[in-house]
Amino acid sequence: MATTRRLPRAERREQLLDAATRAFARSGFAATGLDEVAAEAGVTHVILYRHFASKTELYRAVLDRACKRLSKDVGPSTGDYDDDAVPALLRAAAADPDGFRLLFRHAAREPEFRDIVDRIRSAGTQIAHRHLADAVPAGPWHDWAAQLIPTLTLEAVIAWLDAGQPDPDSAARRINQTIQGALGAAG
Repeated sequence: MATTRRLPRAERREQLLDAATRAFARSGFAATGLDEVAAEAGVTHVILYRHFASKTELYRAVLDRACKRLSKDVGPSTGDYDDDAVPALLRAAAADPDGFRLLFRHAAREPEFRDIVDRIRSAGTQIAHRHLADAVPAGPWHDWAAQLIPTLTLEAVIAWLDAGQPDPDSAARRINQTIQGALGAAG
């Protein structure tokens, strides 16, 4: 292994989080070993353990950072839906595609970390309930749409990332058209 340059603690931590995000985004928590994270970062296990006591602690730190970035780019999860909501979500996903995939693809399927994603989805459902109040009458179809729209939106963004981020200028419009289709089905 190449000689590891000594970095200030905060800088090294960010380097490790970047490497761990890339490594975990490939296969998720269970299928990624600390050997892979250390190799991705170009460091030894000793350096990794100086910053994180366990793989679980490292993964939580990666997910927490992805949540903070998402909140900074999109706004607080208690916000409202407006014309910039989907474009902001697309910009956030494009800025941190591995972090976005970790949150909404991998962590969502990992019982130990699902609480993080559940909080985000719950907030999205609450926002959708408020947004739908005038469009869809209260009742089961309103509840269905309030759960469907955040899920549909997140899956559309992941599919957009997986497709190579085609035509970013029209991606938000296309996702919004899909959301309108769901609203039409609910109404």
